[in-house]
Amino acid sequence: MEKQDSLKKRLSPEQFDVTQNAATEKPFSGIYDAFYEDGIYVDIVSGEPLFSSLDKYDAGCGWPSFTKPIAQNAITKKTDWSLGMHRTEVRSHNAASHLGHIFTDGPSAKGGLRYCINSASLRFIAVADLDKEGYSEYKKLFV
Repeated sequence: MEKQDSLKKRLSPEQFDVTQNAATEKPFSGIYDAFYEDGIYVDIVSGEPLFSSLDKYDAGCGWPSFTKPIAQNAITKKTDWSLGMHRTEVRSHNAASHLGHIFTDGPSAKGGLRYCINSASLRFIAVADLDKEGYSEYKKLFV
């Protein structure tokens, strides 16, 4: 895994704080909150694929929301008792980057989960760029 000082040079202060210190960006401030292009979202730290735009929806909460990860093994879940409440934290599987939390108030027709994710933890890869960026296998999602 990449060293902390190297990450600090490569990531913005907010990206570093969110992914490495489990911070939360301010609601409605993230670049992907009201963003709806076709493509995939990858971990800003490792590049591992996390979510598809096909599973993104507007939950009105101020953060990008998804009904499911791109693959169940893309994320890990962790119990979070911070802020005096019980929540389920979501981290990327390989880099263990903090992404956000899972809530049970998502669309019931899509399983009822809301993956509430910080934009600062993500990088978007447009469908047109999947080949160029090395994510060709995900083009099949958009056919």
